[in-house]
Amino acid sequence: MSSSTNMLLFPSHRRYPTVEIRAETFNGSTHVPVPSDSAFLKALLFELRLVDDHIFVEHRDTCTRINHSSVYSVRTEGGDLWPVLAFRKSGLIYACLPLVEETLEPRPPLLTISGLSQGLALLLGIVDYISPSRKNEAEMSAKIGQLRHLLIQACPLGTPLNTNIRSLNSSFDDIQEMPTDENQPAWRSNTYKGKPQVNVCITEKVKCMQYDKRDVVDTWQVYGAVNCKCDIEGSAPNVTLSLNLPMNGPPLQDIVVHHCVTSVDPAMLMSSSAEPLDDSVYSGPYKFPFVPPSDSFNLCYYTSQVPVPPILGCYQLIEEGSQLKITVNLKLHESIKNSFEYCEARIPFFNRGPIAQLECKISYGQLDLSREKSLLVWVIGQKFPKSLEVSLTGTVSFGAAGKEHPTDYVCTGNTAYVKLCFRIPDFTLTGCYVDQHSIQIFAPGKPKITASGELISSDYYIWNSKAPAPMVYKTLLD
Repeated sequence: MSSSTNMLLFPSHRRYPTVEIRAETFNGSTHVPVPSDSAFLKALLFELRLVDDHIFVEHRDTCTRINHSSVYSVRTEGGDLWPVLAFRKSGLIYACLPLVEETLEPRPPLLTISGLSQGLALLLGIVDYISPSRKNEAEMSAKIGQLRHLLIQACPLGTPLNTNIRSLNSSFDDIQEMPTDENQPAWRSNTYKGKPQVNVCITEKVKCMQYDKRDVVDTWQVYGAVNCKCDIEGSAPNVTLSLNLPMNGPPLQDIVVHHCVTSVDPAMLMSSSAEPLDDSVYSGPYKFPFVPPSDSFNLCYYTSQVPVPPILGCYQLIEEGSQLKITVNLKLHESIKNSFEYCEARIPFFNRGPIAQLECKISYGQLDLSREKSLLVWVIGQKFPKSLEVSLTGTVSFGAAGKEHPTDYVCTGNTAYVKLCFRIPDFTLTGCYVDQHSIQIFAPGKPKITASGELISSDYYIWNSKAPAPMVYKTLLD
């Protein structure tokens, strides 16, 4: 592919002068030069509201600038740098600047910029490489130090060739020669020998904000990823995989595909969550022909607007003298598979002292108090009862607050939330599935095909209906 990217992760970063020259050629008079590394970092932190967030800045904080994606316009001395792809994960900032192979005015639709999907795949590959070491600072620092060498292999001239960073060698001495087979793509770093196997896993994460208020609309959305591992002989085996939806299932939107996908129906890419649904929206099947990389990779990402959240909830917290009275009601929707790996409700108490007295009654499950005595963990377990409803009621009183107790600048007064954490194996909220019989592999041997799915909660909040709550809540802790 011809699209390329400038990648930056502090304290490790990489610039590609050849890409910057190409950008100047493609963008023409609309080109904005990339500033120095330190100037870019300062501007990026400002745009992400990680510095000076207490100051209102019109071009950054106005309601017309609410971001629905991880693509930003970063203001620099030379102009607005766009599209900057950036996100936070476990205390680190991952960012890159994809190449746009056309003029920037007017700004082209994001779906037409192929460099965005390549840049996202590269950043997610770096996340996958670094994340296992996030609890060990020395190991994480060592891995970040190796990134410069790894990026020479993964993205030698600015075009990602292999986004699976973990599969690369960390020293130049072990770098293998590029394949001599002219048909073998660069992302297939080795040739598999053995019985063909294909493993596919659909992971859907559901984000949700529930308020239980007439004047506030609850919001929720599904984010999906299709992970594949194809062990197939041959230098460039062709595979075709189809995603299917049940009758009247919500369509997949905002689809982004891996660069190994050789072709795709344009109608699949036209559906956007920023636009209202109508009968003309493409609803499948979603067909992906591709030449798979040697290692595990995410074939595509998508979003979906499902009609109801999996768990409906109501949270009420009110003060009664020196105590707080709390009530939590949860109901599993009847369409959801009642079989969890885990399911729990976390009830934090910010800007207060330790819980000194607790009197609670639960209809189901088990209630635990955290060691620092500022968090209640209601373990619902692996199933809801037959009624599909559970409840918690009780009173809480607190001791004197100390520096060691958690604070939060959003959850002041009685503004509070319950956070749900759960995982349902072998289930997807959209109903999206892989028809194993539809998988076509143009290689010798009968393949063994395994397909699975899972639904995981992500930023699933139920706000206190008896107090003000933010309409858009930004996660404060990674």
